[in-house]
Amino acid sequence: MAFQFIWSLFSRIFTISLLLLICAVVYQLSIYIYNVFFHPLRRYPGPRLCAASFIPTIEKMVDGEAQKWITNLHSQYGEVVRVAPNELSYSSAQSWKDIYGHRRAGEPVLTKPDRFYEFPDSVPSIVNAGAADHSRFRRVFSHAFSDKALKLQEPLFLAYVDKLVKVMYTAAQKDSKHVFDMVRMYNYTTFDVMGDLTFGESLDMLDMEGYHPWVAAVFSNFKFGVYLHSIRYYSIIEKALFGMVMSLLPPSLNEKRKLHHEFSRARVDRRLEKKDARPDIWGLVLQRDGESGLTRQEMYEHGNLFMIAGTETTATALSGLTWYLLKNPDKLKMLTEEIRGAFPSEDDITIERLQALKYLQGCVEEGLRMYPPISNGLPRVVPPEGVTIDGKTVPPGTNVYATHISVYRNPNNFRDPYSFIPERWFSDKYSEDKKHAFQPFSYGPRNCLGKNMAYHEIRIILAKVLWNFDLTLCPESENWGDQKTYLMWDKPQLLVNATPAARKA
Repeated sequence: MAFQFIWSLFSRIFTISLLLLICAVVYQLSIYIYNVFFHPLRRYPGPRLCAASFIPTIEKMVDGEAQKWITNLHSQYGEVVRVAPNELSYSSAQSWKDIYGHRRAGEPVLTKPDRFYEFPDSVPSIVNAGAADHSRFRRVFSHAFSDKALKLQEPLFLAYVDKLVKVMYTAAQKDSKHVFDMVRMYNYTTFDVMGDLTFGESLDMLDMEGYHPWVAAVFSNFKFGVYLHSIRYYSIIEKALFGMVMSLLPPSLNEKRKLHHEFSRARVDRRLEKKDARPDIWGLVLQRDGESGLTRQEMYEHGNLFMIAGTETTATALSGLTWYLLKNPDKLKMLTEEIRGAFPSEDDITIERLQALKYLQGCVEEGLRMYPPISNGLPRVVPPEGVTIDGKTVPPGTNVYATHISVYRNPNNFRDPYSFIPERWFSDKYSEDKKHAFQPFSYGPRNCLGKNMAYHEIRIILAKVLWNFDLTLCPESENWGDQKTYLMWDKPQLLVNATPAARKA
């Protein structure tokens, strides 16, 4: 009797479990069938697997291949591709205006997706805030990133760029075969500059010639951020999954996150206590308004933001541009001759005078086109009224974005899109290029506030390096540009020989 009871119970449990499994499979299959054949986006081109499920997109994101994959899809399917059941990627020039552009009164506005993964100690920043807060933050900080402010900050920029040159000279004089990792050298410089601008004190990485623990903590979070980002595709279980993932985090990652916030909080507090008139970010903000209108928590959040957005992106742009120049020696030669010919003395190199160098500006623009620091698309959600993108109405609730790297590789936008050609920015030969398709700092009311600062910093660092050194690429870095992306480019070492330039007597 006992055996029969146990067998009967086991059989019922097995039958119920099998029925539940069958129901789950049928339910999931019905979702796939709906997504492919009945979804409002069913007529948009793209792979059937992407139309059915989020899994292909998540797999490519986790593998670091998402941007290459999406660009290949655009080559195959055209300027709009359905890369996930409810997601469209665009590579047209017009998509910038249609997705991110300013709207007239009464026109439907595409919004940023809901914020994900809010930590208890986080508040909105200019990047992820709603419209009202975004406008408030932009008003507060616009003065600190103006051309007038950059002119006041020029001595600070020059001090750190000169220190970079000195560090490289010292190493080259000690060992003529010294190899520099330019990814590190650029990161040291941009983090030291932004540390001074944001916190009123340098991180001293050029002096240490090593990463500050806080910077190492920032870099360690990029790959993990991809996993957190992937959860957003399953909104029903998002909160539960996020809690589970966070509970399983290695203690070291949680410690690094705490280090990141404590570092910023302490340094923002120290800077605000000084109450001096330095032309750094907080000095200019407080000088204009007397008080910023920000809460202390909002100041901490923006301190974090400026240190990441104003450092890694600029160093990435410089690294990519340097590699493309080294891979194209004729372009490097023309740029070097322009810089050295324009400035008889290094002291003559100024931010203002660098803006007049046509070939330098062409190289900077082309570097950003070939290797945009933000290569992925910045998603927006179509409002209930729907919108028209590229002349076609897109249904409400759809996630849409222009994928930077795909737009810049689109032959409909740029002739010879895979070639590094600085001349395209000023030569009649490339007059038919759709220059308005080039938006490395995004477009519209939420474009990057630090655009002018980034351009000035890239020009002054590159010009000083090329004025002082002859650069050659080491064989180990021949294929440096073949990289994965985990929110940011996963950059290996960029190994370069730098020989002090010979000067005429």
